Amino acid sequence: MKKSILFLTILTLVISVLAACGGGEESNAEKDSATEIRIGYFPNMTHIATIVALEKGFYTEQFGEGITISTSTFNDGSAFMEAMSTNSIDIGTVGPTPALNTYVKNPEHEIIAGAVNGGAVLVVGKDSGINSVEDLKGKKVAVPTFGSTQDVGLMKSLQDAGLTASSTGNADVTTIKQAPADTAALMLKGEIEAAATQEPWGVNIETNGNAKLLLDASEFAWGSESTNTVVTARKAFTSNNPELTKKTLKAYNQAVEFISENPEEAIQLFLDHVKELTGKDLSKDEVTKAFTRLTPTIDVKEDILKEMATISKDAGYISSDNIDGLVNLSYLEEALKE
Repeated sequence: MKKSILFLTILTLVISVLAACGGGEESNAEKDSATEIRIGYFPNMTHIATIVALEKGFYTEQFGEGITISTSTFNDGSAFMEAMSTNSIDIGTVGPTPALNTYVKNPEHEIIAGAVNGGAVLVVGKDSGINSVEDLKGKKVAVPTFGSTQDVGLMKSLQDAGLTASSTGNADVTTIKQAPADTAALMLKGEIEAAATQEPWGVNIETNGNAKLLLDASEFAWGSESTNTVVTARKAFTSNNPELTKKTLKAYNQAVEFISENPEEAIQLFLDHVKELTGKDLSKDEVTKAFTRLTPTIDVKEDILKEMATISKDAGYISSDNIDGLVNLSYLEEALKE
């Protein structure tokens, strides 16, 4: 009898402690610990949904009071993923290849939604004599950075044509790392014959680099289904802030729907945002043309991500193409239900 009373007393005490702490998995799942969310993105067309969500106040609307929003911009995926790996940002949009390359080495983040399909092209000099992918043999092609989504997309298109690429010069095609904003000048000088890049830089190179499209967004890499940009987050952030994560995705989906329904306003928001960031005016005509080459979305093409991982491994960027666990769409699925 005494043992029974002692057991009941201990059990009651444990339940009281759990209740005082908010105990139970359901209570923990509903509570977010963060008071700030740090969002990362690029000032590119392929990040237009993030920009629209910021400009239209969708994040603020979803988060409500008590959550501070801070932002950081990046020029390449490697810098973005380094910031995420060092706990400098919590969530944001980045190319899938940097996300999966980093994941293989340090699986502390996850892809929680899609962002943009398409939006990348292959352009060549008008006077280069290049009229097919096969004609790229022996040529130099600029990519934003080695291991980028456009770099891997170029390898996919070259593979389909029976060609190989390398930055070391021991392949059919030599790749050169070049910032997209400076690629048109390189093309004009004749230092490269082609460029694989994201928008709006493809249009920019066409316009200012005496270039033409060799493969448009529907033909480059995996075509219009190519996953160009994804929403990626630190696992430590999502697991500790499930409700905030879902609200972020709700805001992102609002932006995707807004862009679809209001393309002209979305383009102007993008132009204004980039000018505020950089102090420079982008050509509205160029940006409008670039916009037609991409599709903002929340969908993720996991089969394409797996192919990207294999190409990246074969290129020597990663030691394994096992990306199991990288994609986690559970937060998105819950967000869309609410």
